[in-house]
Amino acid sequence: MIEKDKILVVEDERDTRFILEKLLTKNNFEVITANNGQEALKLLETYTPKVILADWTMPIMDGLQLCNHIKSSEKLKLIYYIILTARTSLRDRVTGLDVGADDFLMKPIENQELIARIKSGIRIFNLQKELKAIEHSKAVVELACTIGHKINNPLSSLKIAMDNLQETLPVESSENTEEDFLIIQQAIERIQTFVHQLTHLENPEIINYTDESKMIKFD
Repeated sequence: MIEKDKILVVEDERDTRFILEKLLTKNNFEVITANNGQEALKLLETYTPKVILADWTMPIMDGLQLCNHIKSSEKLKLIYYIILTARTSLRDRVTGLDVGADDFLMKPIENQELIARIKSGIRIFNLQKELKAIEHSKAVVELACTIGHKINNPLSSLKIAMDNLQETLPVESSENTEEDFLIIQQAIERIQTFVHQLTHLENPEIINYTDESKMIKFD
């Protein structure tokens, strides 16, 4: 089953909220609603929509205050934020844009325009997520290559020093330390394999290592 795109509707007027929920559900979106910005922030602790549709004027926390919270959050800032308002002045629009709103819709809302704006917002959200994932992967690859090269230089020195030590030790001493040299050689080879994986990393996959940390998966 294809996962539905998630929409959060924040509207204090009950009838308007009900109509928007019905309209969006009918158009195959997953919809949850909140009565004001404060209630919306609580829902966003466990629910991440692609688009937020919020009325400007609401009690407790209005649409602009909510927008400011959303756009200040590293976790939530990519959510496409549409403000619903009856305000028509240029100053009001500039105020909304200053706090980070992505789009405005004037009340009363025309249904087809609303759906079109939401679909556009979803496309922008998806694109931003893809770009963020690409940037993250690029940063991981660059970091892995840097670490690999930093390890490789002292590792090469260690390998040369060990080979030199083996050549200069007396035969009787070499026999006593043969097992130790074997262990060192095996360790060096494991590190060399790891360095090769780091410097040739292309599509890093991040996996959970513990509940609180993650690590790069190597084949």
